[in-house]
Amino acid sequence: MSLLPGPRFLNTVLLGGGTAQKLRAAAAAGFAQVELWREDVQAASPEAVRTVLDTTGLQLTDLQVLLDFDGAPGALREAKRTEARALLDMAVAVGAGTVLVPASTDPACEAQQVTADLRWLCARAADRGLRIAYEGMAWSHLHSTVPSAWQQIQAVAADNLDLVVDAFHLFAAGRSVDDLLGIPADRIALVQLSDVTAQPQPGAVKQQARHARCLPGTGIWPLATLVQRLASIGYAGPIGLEVFNDTLNAHDPVGVAEQAMTALEAVLDERRA
Repeated sequence: MSLLPGPRFLNTVLLGGGTAQKLRAAAAAGFAQVELWREDVQAASPEAVRTVLDTTGLQLTDLQVLLDFDGAPGALREAKRTEARALLDMAVAVGAGTVLVPASTDPACEAQQVTADLRWLCARAADRGLRIAYEGMAWSHLHSTVPSAWQQIQAVAADNLDLVVDAFHLFAAGRSVDDLLGIPADRIALVQLSDVTAQPQPGAVKQQARHARCLPGTGIWPLATLVQRLASIGYAGPIGLEVFNDTLNAHDPVGVAEQAMTALEAVLDERRA
């Protein structure tokens, strides 16, 4: 029996092949949802993506990703807003209800502008019936932890701005599941799981994040503890895998998706937790 009841998703970054091939492989493995990248849409078309979603029954956890938006330096702000509008429109076109936005990694990020920028983005998203999922990454300039990202979400005070919990960014920074203390379960938009075979070293975190994550159960992180904490606060939202792995990406996507589902269900199984 699973500790968490929410829909299972797979981030398409794990899979090789074309967009339709990735989506069909995820569906065949039993995933209810996928996290889709704008590059997946650009490699096909919004219409082609929706056709595969309709025929497989897959839903979209989110469309990603809008990088370095919040606090963009003044000279870049309008270009970032144009990019944001385009990504929001793409989300509508493919039928995604959520767009994922990491906290800025730009060293020139203007801290005093972050709240206003996120309020602007949430308003544009609300106009389109969309939600923004905000993620603190281990190398984000201002909000690199779950508590910091949550504080920023509270400062924005928008009903359609919620939190992403990513195991990689939590544990790579040496943090613990106590970072979830005080965060309401219904304000967590989604939870991304991955593992590593060795703790990321300073200066190599981004490289490992983008090339050498591994499936749950094949690494060293206390993912079962994270799952138990989520269960204890009543989290019932999407739970899935975001695994950047160059080796797995080069293999048959059908087989890899099957491995991914087996690994995900194992870490969610209360008999093993």
